[in-house]
Amino acid sequence: MSETQPSAAADAPLRGEEAIIQNYLAPLAAGLPGAFGLSDDCAALSPRPGHDIVLKTDPVAEGVHFLATDDPADIGWKALAVNVSDLAAKGATPLAYLMALSFPEAPTRTWMARFAKGLGDAQTAFGIALAGGDTDRRPGPLSISITVLGEVPAGRMVRRGTARAGDVLFVTGTLGAAALGLQVRLHPALASQLGLSDADFAEVVARSLRPQPRLAIREALQAHARAAMDLSDGLAKDLGRLCRASGCGAKVDLARLPLPAAVARAIRVDAGYWQAAVATGDDYEVLAAVAPEHADAFEAVGTAAGRAADAPFSITRIGRITAGTEPILTRPDGTAFSPQSKGWDHF
Repeated sequence: MSETQPSAAADAPLRGEEAIIQNYLAPLAAGLPGAFGLSDDCAALSPRPGHDIVLKTDPVAEGVHFLATDDPADIGWKALAVNVSDLAAKGATPLAYLMALSFPEAPTRTWMARFAKGLGDAQTAFGIALAGGDTDRRPGPLSISITVLGEVPAGRMVRRGTARAGDVLFVTGTLGAAALGLQVRLHPALASQLGLSDADFAEVVARSLRPQPRLAIREALQAHARAAMDLSDGLAKDLGRLCRASGCGAKVDLARLPLPAAVARAIRVDAGYWQAAVATGDDYEVLAAVAPEHADAFEAVGTAAGRAADAPFSITRIGRITAGTEPILTRPDGTAFSPQSKGWDHF
């Protein structure tokens, strides 16, 4: 038998919940004393004095957030990353997470080993550990529900509803890569039709499979941002949410949007790919509103942090908060751009 071929035992379904927990998940709780090695019904955490706990849950499901054919390591990474991205946008430091796994059928040893590997890699990258959770079996696609806990200095969580007219809008990283990555994964011939290089293809596929929470920006957010949120459902929709919560409008210049080379090439071939850049989702970047007098400092601190990050990223000014009630996206010629849909919506 080839070393690259899994054994029959590795492909056999695991039997018993304890086999899943103790063999594959308990090692992910190492280093977190309050997790008790996943041997108890609950975990216990004590926040540091002078800090608030920040909580977020964001489940992912097969067929919606990932494909059945995806490497389980990528599924594990993404399931944790999309949650940690929210902590990053709040200026929070990750502490621990709870996870509930719902399987349509018992997983194999190979699948669980790869899934645990992806989670472990993400934990190391994000500085977080598993505190507990549950596993079950039910009809329907595989779903992974993660709840993350982070901490911020008391009263310093950066909220989405506190922007003011005149604030400068910034975004981290680039927009549209993950959406394009999913399209070229589903339709491989599309890459050549759009003139994407091998490097372009690899970049957008990686962004689709493994989001990179911008944790390095949290100190800049705490020090200088008035409001912030992560971009999970597309810039148009999430900026609209920030505006409604803040009672403001916004104006964004599409010419300023940070686009990866692959998305820029796609737009040159078909202007319809602006939809991927502004209203498709899965970017997991941070959108921040910063008072004008703090904009230069935020840009300087954030840029330095982004360059030093394990996954480097940029900081870009894309527009301003206005006294209106809705975000307005303008093309380079000054005309308004209205995407076909505002962004991803489950319903």
